[in-house]
Amino acid sequence: MIDTVEDVEFDDFRRSLEEGCSVEVYTDGSCIGNPGPGGWGVVFVFHNKRSSISGFEKETTNNRMELIAAIKAIEAIPNTVHISIYTDSSYVKNGITSWIKKWQINGWKSSSGSPIKNQDLWMRLSQLIAGRKIEWDWVKGHADCMNNNNADFIARSAIVSSYMKS
Repeated sequence: MIDTVEDVEFDDFRRSLEEGCSVEVYTDGSCIGNPGPGGWGVVFVFHNKRSSISGFEKETTNNRMELIAAIKAIEAIPNTVHISIYTDSSYVKNGITSWIKKWQINGWKSSSGSPIKNQDLWMRLSQLIAGRKIEWDWVKGHADCMNNNNADFIARSAIVSSYMKS
């Protein structure tokens, strides 16, 4: 038997979440040029429901879009919900699970003593994860993970949509 997933509006998705439940979250960022116009996308999956959110910035970098996708995902989910975040960004995965501790101890400086890039976003992400149950997993980008591919499509679509609206 094949499980079917229903795509729902995000507000309806969020209302379906129960305290203590677990949500799968797939994040991705995209940029045309680096720097250049960028988009971020997030796919949420809970039981048989799926939803997404996305956004756009006119002048940014791919790494900023990857970080903003993770930030927006966490901000969108209540604190009482466990989150498993899947990202194809080694930068985000390694940064949040390993490097961030040293950056904080070193006053947000790299091992060479220079300020870390995207410090504003890393600081925000650090605040958001405090006291939360979040697992971070890396998935290979542009491979066979359907929801990661969907997040990539949504991120790229956010860029295209922004140009259509201007």
